[in-house]
Amino acid sequence: MTSVPALASPHRLAIVLSHPTQYYSPWFRWLHSETPLVFRVFYLWEFGVTPHHDRQFNATFSWDVDLRSGYDHEFVPNVAYEPGTHHFHGLHNPTLPARLTDWHPTAVLFFGYNWSSHVRAIVSTRLRRVPLLFRGDSHLLGRGAPRLGARLALRALYAQFAALLPVGAANRDYFLALGVSEQKLFSCPHSVSRQLFDPSQQQHRSAAAALRQHLGLATSTRVVLFAGKLVAAKQPRELLSAFLSLQLKDVALVFVGDGPEKAALLELVRQSPAGAVHFLPFANQTEMPARYLLADLFVLPSRGHYETWGLAVNEAMLLGVPALVSDLVGCQRDLVTDGETGWVFSSTQPNDLAGKLSLALATLADATSRARIRANVAARIAHYTYAETTAGLLAALASIPATKRK
Repeated sequence: MTSVPALASPHRLAIVLSHPTQYYSPWFRWLHSETPLVFRVFYLWEFGVTPHHDRQFNATFSWDVDLRSGYDHEFVPNVAYEPGTHHFHGLHNPTLPARLTDWHPTAVLFFGYNWSSHVRAIVSTRLRRVPLLFRGDSHLLGRGAPRLGARLALRALYAQFAALLPVGAANRDYFLALGVSEQKLFSCPHSVSRQLFDPSQQQHRSAAAALRQHLGLATSTRVVLFAGKLVAAKQPRELLSAFLSLQLKDVALVFVGDGPEKAALLELVRQSPAGAVHFLPFANQTEMPARYLLADLFVLPSRGHYETWGLAVNEAMLLGVPALVSDLVGCQRDLVTDGETGWVFSSTQPNDLAGKLSLALATLADATSRARIRANVAARIAHYTYAETTAGLLAALASIPATKRK
């Protein structure tokens, strides 16, 4: 297990984040309980802790896991006409710079940059000579380098940060392509809650068995799982077409989620009734372990820069489920090695998804091969922990010259 480095001197870290999420709040609790770091999270929107309508899930919900306890945080009033992260002015928090100043941080960590409040806070904090850190997960997969104007603007933006925290290989390459020096990069991999996604918990396995019975699946039926927003960028229609084309015996495809693509998926199933295809509605966070445990294979076929990482792959792998992903998914180079910890299909070869899906299912049908893949999955995901993530953050803080710690 990675040891968490000690800080050379006390720090007060302000963290600016759009809203509480099911991925970061458990890490913040771990960070508070396991390290001496003094920090406060400044949230700019209450999505996730109060019921809000998600445009892509087409559902109104709040997360059913604790997002607010166990660490210091505050909500900064958002006065945007249309609050949200889907447009630049959706996070409009005029008091953020003053609140940051009043807390007297020695460093400020920004998650993302492309909202008006983030830009204003970055500028005001830099003017006060407070060191800045940055964490994002952008990559250039499937799109190449930005145009000259955007490239120059991003180079100027990232030059303002004393340290940047890449979540993986594709994100690191993105920063390097935009002129960030290696010395400023500190690996801070994406990780998820091992407490929630624990395959040994009997309630998860019981819920998975109940789901299998609810769907009318025999114990011998192998399950391919898609879980997420049913949007075109995630390519659920392409997955369904590939699955139906294979005409597999005793294999089911299960979609978990909602979104604008669902009507087209239902129509495709209606036209090809031979395939065993099932739909489950949007599942909240505590319901997801059972969905993964239902599966033999998790598929994330997203294209382009939409899937900057794919934290669902972390979740599935923690529960022992290998993944089949597109070579455009941000986490692919880190988590999914073709034929070792899962399978990777080419985004440029039209029939490759169907071919790799067939290969994955054939491999998993063999007990020896399945055991090998699952052992590889467990070994790989073992390195994606809150301790690893925290080590990168604390190393970045330790790199800040003492003269800047004011």
